Amino acid sequence: MHHQITAEQYDSWSEEQCAGIEIVDGMVVVSPSASKRHNRLIKKLAVALEAAAGPEWNADFDFDVRLQDVPLTNRRPDVVVYRADTLDVMPARPEHILLVVEVVSPGSETTDRVVKAMQYAKAGITYYWRVEQPPAGVPVVHTYVLDPASRTYRDTEVFAGLVEATAPFAVRVDLAKI
Repeated sequence: MHHQITAEQYDSWSEEQCAGIEIVDGMVVVSPSASKRHNRLIKKLAVALEAAAGPEWNADFDFDVRLQDVPLTNRRPDVVVYRADTLDVMPARPEHILLVVEVVSPGSETTDRVVKAMQYAKAGITYYWRVEQPPAGVPVVHTYVLDPASRTYRDTEVFAGLVEATAPFAVRVDLAKI
């Protein structure tokens, strides 16, 4: 028999216990380890996004976002852009988050493309990027913006090779070199 994890239980766990897991509707979800190529891509995206965001925003990876307390839903997007003044606020909440990025991996396609997007939208996170990483070639970035009335994302643009975003900040990422 499985028991739901509460926010209080999760918050009492060590950082090592929380590493590599997500909590969805109170249940622990363990994801397979990401490839080196996947990890390198998210690191480069985080560095580029942080450089572009300016001093008011931070970008990180391996970062918990508390989408809801009951039932507990804690996600670890591949990259998170969040308000710099909330660096020490734990857990990070959707109102602290500007953008979440998910790099689609084998074994997590449906979760990254559909489930997480719906959860991030429902939580009110303004921007969502989904990065498709083909085995050979340049990654493709699908960008979405939240429609606050429907709490769903609408497509904005698709980028391959060079990513440029103008709002809320400018970013250029040459994905061909990743």
